[in-house]
Amino acid sequence: MRNHTPWWKWLVIAVVILPGAFYALPNLFGDDPGIQLRGARGGSLGASQFEQVQKVLDEAGLGYDSLALDDSGIRIRFPTTDAQLQARDMLEVRLPAGYTIALTLLPAAPDWLSGLGALPMYLGLDLRGGVHFLLEVDMESAQRRAEDRYVTDLRSTLREAKIRYRGIARDTSGGITVTLRSAESAEAALKTIRAALPGLDVTGGKEGSEEVLRANLAQTEIDQLFKFALEQNITALRNRVDELGVAEPVVQRQGDRRIVVQLPGVQDTARAKRILGRTATLEMMMVDEEHSLEAAVGGKVPPGSKIYRFRDQRPILLEKRVIYSGENIVDAAASIDTQSGGAIVSITLDAIGARINQKITGKNIGKRMAVLYIENRSTIRTDADGLPLKNDQGRLVRTQQRIEEVITAPVIRDQLGKRFQIEGLDSVMEAQDLALMLRAGSLAAPVEIIEERTVGPSLGQANIDQGFRSVMVGFILVLIFMAIYYRVFGLFANVALALNLVLIVAVLSMLQATLTLPGVAGIVLTVGMAVDANVLIFERIREEIQNGATPQASIHTGYERALSTIVDANVTTLIAAIVLFNFGTGPIKGFAVTLSIGIITSMFTAIILTRALVNFLYGGKRLKRLAI
Repeated sequence: MRNHTPWWKWLVIAVVILPGAFYALPNLFGDDPGIQLRGARGGSLGASQFEQVQKVLDEAGLGYDSLALDDSGIRIRFPTTDAQLQARDMLEVRLPAGYTIALTLLPAAPDWLSGLGALPMYLGLDLRGGVHFLLEVDMESAQRRAEDRYVTDLRSTLREAKIRYRGIARDTSGGITVTLRSAESAEAALKTIRAALPGLDVTGGKEGSEEVLRANLAQTEIDQLFKFALEQNITALRNRVDELGVAEPVVQRQGDRRIVVQLPGVQDTARAKRILGRTATLEMMMVDEEHSLEAAVGGKVPPGSKIYRFRDQRPILLEKRVIYSGENIVDAAASIDTQSGGAIVSITLDAIGARINQKITGKNIGKRMAVLYIENRSTIRTDADGLPLKNDQGRLVRTQQRIEEVITAPVIRDQLGKRFQIEGLDSVMEAQDLALMLRAGSLAAPVEIIEERTVGPSLGQANIDQGFRSVMVGFILVLIFMAIYYRVFGLFANVALALNLVLIVAVLSMLQATLTLPGVAGIVLTVGMAVDANVLIFERIREEIQNGATPQASIHTGYERALSTIVDANVTTLIAAIVLFNFGTGPIKGFAVTLSIGIITSMFTAIILTRALVNFLYGGKRLKRLAI
């Protein structure tokens, strides 16, 4: 029988439409301002922590809608953003260390929906608000650090091989120069270095009366170094973002030396910028109390020592040997010293650091041990008039400055172990930032923020409103046109169009994709494209009627002959969308995702759904005319 829809096609339609409507439903409820509490460094929270948080909120008289404990931590829902911010400040003050407090938006959908896996789609940075950073990794600095490490390795290698040398130093222009005492020593050193340090390209030569070896990093070593620096920086930045307590952040690679960081919903952008760009670490050194500080300041610095300065510029003589560094720190927490009232950072070491700390402090009771703070800062170079300098590409010229400050140098009173405290910090905020960076790990190479964009919450809401308005206006105009021009068939197309939007939202929700403003543009485009297939079919039906065919034959022929054209047009567009997704960046990918989903769902609704509706109304009936 012509124009009859079999039962299995109705079953397919039901299997697609009903779950689609179910998974799209949570997006109707919106979001509530909330706070998410997690254990520091991924630690879990239990009933005792839940009661502690509840007690703080109740004693402060802060109203909240709900308080829940799940596998991801403790979630608190608030009626307004003001209550959210007040609660955040109160929890940070009243709760002990060991919590990560994040401002977030919690779905307002009923719990039974989320319990069944129905969650709303995420909103991107441009819709929700936040901050976007584009960071560039200073690979030259990473290469210089590697060369410094090789200088130490070269000294150890030649010393172990009992090869005497005059000096080993890194050239300012790059590379390492090894000066030998004789041609025999140079030849022996060349063979030894090539065997022991394959990461160096070494060449020999004579400069004046001296035998000199030139060592440069091999290209494979440079490539591996740059790859490691980029990956290590991405890992460290992700850890820092997690410590900042940002929900749904984006930290991803862009090119060979750039990293994109997007922080939706961040309200303290200044602190985020400060935390992301800093390359800070700590080193523990013993104070050189055997030699005179006055003589060292006068120019007679002992070979194994170096002059450093406190923050108030007071000099101090430290031994060059590093006892342990920030690499041995597994946890750090900022707090207030109950006796002095000053800011302190409580440090927890790993097993290796604990053994070293126990051994060194046990042997040096009564002596002083200094905490050296090291940070690389990027400053813009200026000319004589104070104007910023630019290179040939129009980029600002920056200078990397290494800051080395002694925070404190206390006397060792007892043998220390796994835990100790750092005093002498200027403020609680500094202690918090230092603790955060120590927990997250240091950057393998300095980074420079070359692009920064801030999207305020009000702008995000405006984007949401404008995007929703554009979809609704386009949707309503299409509905009106189709209903007037194609009458009953136009109504069928309108039903298909509405369900097409539902399916797009459902797929985005099931994939937990992030909807951005370009994604909204893709949805608007699919609203217009979704009716193209129906227009082709309806016009084909009209042509068949004009040629004298019966209504039933016209319906059958219209759908059959238009099918190949519809498939060809949509497949070619889908190919273009897939190419955009594979080769495009963030905004382009957001557009490509919604466009691809819209193409697939529109083919289903136009070809299968509208045909079923037409067959349901007209199939198997004797018709003299069609309402088209």
